[in-house]
Amino acid sequence: MNARHVLVIALLALAALFIAWFAPHPSPVAELVVFAFPPLALAMGALRRMRTAPFWAGVLGLAWFSHGVMVAWSRPAERGFALAEVALALVVIFSASLPGLRARFAKKKA
Repeated sequence: MNARHVLVIALLALAALFIAWFAPHPSPVAELVVFAFPPLALAMGALRRMRTAPFWAGVLGLAWFSHGVMVAWSRPAERGFALAEVALALVVIFSASLPGLRARFAKKKA
């Protein structure tokens, strides 16, 4: 399994997490559009091998990480969802960055 597959799986899991987290709210449309749609769109972009999808997944991964830490710290009732968001955000960031890290630190042929 390569980094792109891990990225797609993590993005889909993150979207499923947001759907489970926000769907029971009385008015979930705005939350689902803001939180669940971006990882779904990025997963589709990564599946279609769009070159910018991993970059934007990594950028948004930093925002998801920050959001998860903030919610875990401030809302104990939602801590489980928030810590899952933090873990998935770290997987997204790492899997989006892995191809570039491999290229950067690969041994150069003499």
